[in-house]
Amino acid sequence: MDRVKVGIIGPGNIGLDLLYKLGRSEYLTPELIVNIRHSKGIEYAEKMGIRTSTEGVAAILKEEDIEIVFDCTSATAHEVHAPLLKEAGKFALDLTPAAVGPYCVPAVNMDDSMLELDNVNMVTCAGQATVPIVAAINEVADVAYAEIVSSISSKSAGPGTRQNIDEFTVTTARALRDVGGADDSKVIIVLNPAEPPIYMRNTIYTKVKNPDIDAIKKAVEDMVEKIKVYVPGYQILLEPIIQDDIVTTMIQVEGLGDYLPVYSGNLDIINAAAVNIAETYAKKKYGGEKNE
Repeated sequence: MDRVKVGIIGPGNIGLDLLYKLGRSEYLTPELIVNIRHSKGIEYAEKMGIRTSTEGVAAILKEEDIEIVFDCTSATAHEVHAPLLKEAGKFALDLTPAAVGPYCVPAVNMDDSMLELDNVNMVTCAGQATVPIVAAINEVADVAYAEIVSSISSKSAGPGTRQNIDEFTVTTARALRDVGGADDSKVIIVLNPAEPPIYMRNTIYTKVKNPDIDAIKKAVEDMVEKIKVYVPGYQILLEPIIQDDIVTTMIQVEGLGDYLPVYSGNLDIINAAAVNIAETYAKKKYGGEKNE
């Protein structure tokens, strides 16, 4: 099959990192990246040989052969873009905390019905990193409460991330309940200015009703292996430990060093998850039989 053409809205850290990942895909090809003004990100994409536009989402809507669109802007902007992309028949992958469509965490809840929708939400980078672990623990131990502390390098947090901090915490906390299965949840994000920059680290606290530590460890280990299929730098930094009914574990995400250095695991995990969904969508739609 031909590679399915995709568009990107927003040439920030996430959008530019996506260009590298899409460039390695056997199923997808970046056709156009857009912004609402000329920017360093647009210049960077042009140097990579990618077609660009400063007409924003309007430029994407004109391109009938672009089937999949990654929105890497802001929650507010995506609320405007979503109905336009739907009307144009595009499959939108929302990398903002807008949550117009349902949350999708590939290792937990991606299925055929999810791929038949017009819009799915990628939660947040912290959501992609922690929701699977909470879901795994919930499966065997019934999570009453989940609390995460997500720490990322301030250098890997672009303007879009900073503008969406409030939405980030709300969306991630909701996903811990809706997808992870926790009864209640709380999220804290830390933008760490340390030099040298730190890797993305996520500390996960869960209060469980069935504190079987052996079952919890096995469930977490199995989930980590599922995620490593599309995020190779995902690893357990602290295996689950338990005190009374409180389980603590820590996850580190090392990036591939595409647009930003390897400390930017936050970009890697949300982009790798989005590409994984887009590739699955392309394979499901064409079954390897799209005409050359």
